[in-house]
Amino acid sequence: MSSKPVSAAEIERAIRNVPDFPKPGIQFKDITPVLADARLFQGCIDLLTAGFQPGSVDAVVGIDARGFIFAAAAAVKLQAGFVPVRKKGKLPFQTHEQAYDLEYGTATVAVHVDALNPGSRVLLIDDLLATGGTASAAAALVKRLGARILEASFLIELSFLAGRQKMGDCPVRSLVVY
Repeated sequence: MSSKPVSAAEIERAIRNVPDFPKPGIQFKDITPVLADARLFQGCIDLLTAGFQPGSVDAVVGIDARGFIFAAAAAVKLQAGFVPVRKKGKLPFQTHEQAYDLEYGTATVAVHVDALNPGSRVLLIDDLLATGGTASAAAALVKRLGARILEASFLIELSFLAGRQKMGDCPVRSLVVY
């Protein structure tokens, strides 16, 4: 594997656009070519965690499901714990839940009640920031546990959907912005 640092532009070039998936009018951003290339995948983790060193983060929170891929790798790199935020009903222990609005209806995410300690320093990671519903719900759960979000990092941001505004005062980093 080359030691040349990966740029966000290289990652963007590898993201495949799939028109009309999962329904007509949607331009799906397929990240599997990025994941299949070890150099690009490592570069994503390096860019998503830039500015953080081992010991500076207590936990990396990943959002169900593709966010788990990046968050787990980031947690290993930062020598931090990994905390999953999952869809309602998927965690086996007691949970806190947070509902959020969808285009038509609502959805709910959950986290274990003991997943984070008060004052924990958290890096929140997901693959995509679109409308911001899921990410802002996950951030609310982190805050409910008394933890502090240092940053929310995303591989892709669809800026035209204005999800960043739902993140409030949480610092947001996006590697590729459409």
